[in-house]
Amino acid sequence: MSMFDSVQELLDEHRQLTDQLADPAVHQDQGLARRLGRRFAELNGIVSAHRAWQAASEDLADATELAQEDADFAAEVPRLTEVEAEAAERLRRLLIPRDPDDGRDAILEIKGGEGGEEAALFAGDLLRMYTRYAESRGWKTEILSSTESDLGGYKDVQLAVKRPASSTDPAEGVFAHLKFEGGVHRVQRVPVTESQGRIHTSAAGVLVFPEVDEPEELEIAANELKIDVYRSSGPGGQSVNTTDSAVRITHLPTGIVVAMQNEKSQIQNREAAMRVLRSRLLAHQQEQIDAENAATRHSQVRTMDRSERIRTYNYPENRIADHRTGYKAYNLEAVLDGDLGPVLQSCIEMDEAHRLQALGSSDEA
Repeated sequence: MSMFDSVQELLDEHRQLTDQLADPAVHQDQGLARRLGRRFAELNGIVSAHRAWQAASEDLADATELAQEDADFAAEVPRLTEVEAEAAERLRRLLIPRDPDDGRDAILEIKGGEGGEEAALFAGDLLRMYTRYAESRGWKTEILSSTESDLGGYKDVQLAVKRPASSTDPAEGVFAHLKFEGGVHRVQRVPVTESQGRIHTSAAGVLVFPEVDEPEELEIAANELKIDVYRSSGPGGQSVNTTDSAVRITHLPTGIVVAMQNEKSQIQNREAAMRVLRSRLLAHQQEQIDAENAATRHSQVRTMDRSERIRTYNYPENRIADHRTGYKAYNLEAVLDGDLGPVLQSCIEMDEAHRLQALGSSDEA
C-alpha cells in the first residue's frame, strides 16, 4: 500500500478544521481554538505539498503522453520527472508521523551533575546557550526557578521557552527543536578552581518537557496532590525569606515532585510549580504511549533520560560533538553563544530518517 493512500484522510480533516475554526463558538474556548489551530497549521503544509505533487504528476503524465509526437515535450520529460520526484519526497517527509508535542512551548530543567562547583558553572553556560539560541529565533525565555551556587553557577534552574503566538507551524515549535537536548552534557576544560591547569571532566543533566497550553487541558484532581510550604533558602542553605513562601507539590499517583521558591509570594510559587507539574505529567503520559509502541520509541533520537550522555563540549580543542548523530564541529565558542542550529538540525535529520525507515517498513508490511 502506498504511503500516500492515507493523505485523503488528512485532506478531509483539514476541511473539517477549516469549518470548525470558522465557527465563532470555537474561539470562545481559547484552549480548544489553540489546539485546533496547531493541528490546522500542521495540515496546511501537507495540503500545499499534496497539491504541488498532484500538479507535478499531471504535468509529467501530459508531457510523457505528448512526447511520442512532439520532441519539445520529450525534452521536458527528464526535468519534469525530477520535479515530480522532489515534490513526492517533500510530501513523503511531511507525512512522517510527528511527535504530538512538537508544536508546544517547552520547559527546560538544567542541573549541575558530577563536578561540584564546576558542574554548576557549566549548567550556567548551558542556560546562557539556550537563552541566546531562543533569542536568535525570536522566542521568549523566563526563569521559573533557580538555585545558584557559591561561584555564580546553577545547582539547578528551570527555564520556560515560548515562541510568538503568530507562529503556528509545529515543525518550528520550541519543543520540536529543544526536545533533543534531554540527557547528560559533558564538559572537558580547566576549571576556574583548578590551580594546576589540569583538564577536568564534569557534567550537567538536562530534561525537556512540553508545556501545557491551558490548565484545563490536563486535569489534576485536588486529592492527587500533596502540597507543603516552607521557607526559601539560598546558597549554603541560609534562609532568605521569613515567611513560608516556598512550595513543594507532590503528585501522589506518579510520585512526581516539583518545588518552587524563587517568588516571594506563596501563590506565585504555587502557580509556577503547577505549571511545571503539568508539563512533567504531559511528558509522563507521552512516555507511557511510547512505551506501548516500542517501534516508535526506539526510532526517535529524543530522550529524557538524564543518564544518557548525549554531547561533549571540549574547550581545549574548541570541539562540540553529539554522540547520537556523530555531528562534530570546532566552533564551541559560537555554539555556547547560541549558534545551536546545526547541532539540532543533525538530530532532526536523524530522527526523520528513523521515522522514514519505520514508515517504509510499515508500508512493506
